[in-house]
Amino acid sequence: MIRPVLRMGDPRLLQVAEPVRELGTPELDALLVDMRETMAALNGAGLAAPQIGVSLRVVIFGMQSNPRYPDAGPVPYTELVNPELEPLGDTVEEGWEGCLSVPGMRGVVPRWRRLRYRGLTPAGDVLEREVEGFHARVVQHECDHLDGVLYPMRIRDLRLFGFSEALFPGQPGGED
Repeated sequence: MIRPVLRMGDPRLLQVAEPVRELGTPELDALLVDMRETMAALNGAGLAAPQIGVSLRVVIFGMQSNPRYPDAGPVPYTELVNPELEPLGDTVEEGWEGCLSVPGMRGVVPRWRRLRYRGLTPAGDVLEREVEGFHARVVQHECDHLDGVLYPMRIRDLRLFGFSEALFPGQPGGED
């Protein structure tokens, strides 16, 4: 089922999500189905459970190509429960981001260039990857939602934050 996505200003987006305590439940399976359908319907690169009003540490992300991110490489579709992030190195990169909870806007956000993430698959297997670039950016963005952080809270220069159609006139993905 496609769920409504909470928008910036909703206090539920500012809460720290609870860890998932039990895997393989019908409730977790149903949540993941709803998250997949919602992300696909909105052409998202990722979605966190808090964005649909469920305060659990669950994120999904992945894409082959996406009109909202025309220059980004593919990211394998991933479902991650109780994720943990570990930066690899000191390099931070600035890059444009958008968010389904902040529709129609973009901003330049600093993120770790390389990181290791680990967590559980919905089946309970440990998943660990070392990633960089856009893949690392997407993971950090989604995991921020689990801690009540929206990307505008990380923007260093508000001159690099605005409406997509004003920042990138005539480009696809002007609406998030």
